[in-house]
Amino acid sequence: MQNKDDISKALHNALEVMELPVLVSYEDIKKRYRELSKRYHPDFNQEDSKMQKLNEAYTLLKEYVFHYRFSFSDEEVQKQYPESDYGRKFKF
Repeated sequence: MQNKDDISKALHNALEVMELPVLVSYEDIKKRYRELSKRYHPDFNQEDSKMQKLNEAYTLLKEYVFHYRFSFSDEEVQKQYPESDYGRKFKF
């Protein structure tokens, strides 16, 4: 099992790959993935091989948000992160 620092670094790296801010919603993640996947898809962009990193980052963020969303109630998220828009946004 990874420790919190490793997980935090991995999440921050994933946010950098997807060019997202630290406070982000699940809908923002999906929207940004769609935009970047069109830009970096191998059929349209032969020089850049960023698609694999993008897929890995999206998978990590999606799994973390899915786990986080169902691990805590909205009230718990609101207490921990009052600026988090009542649990709809996640702070990495």
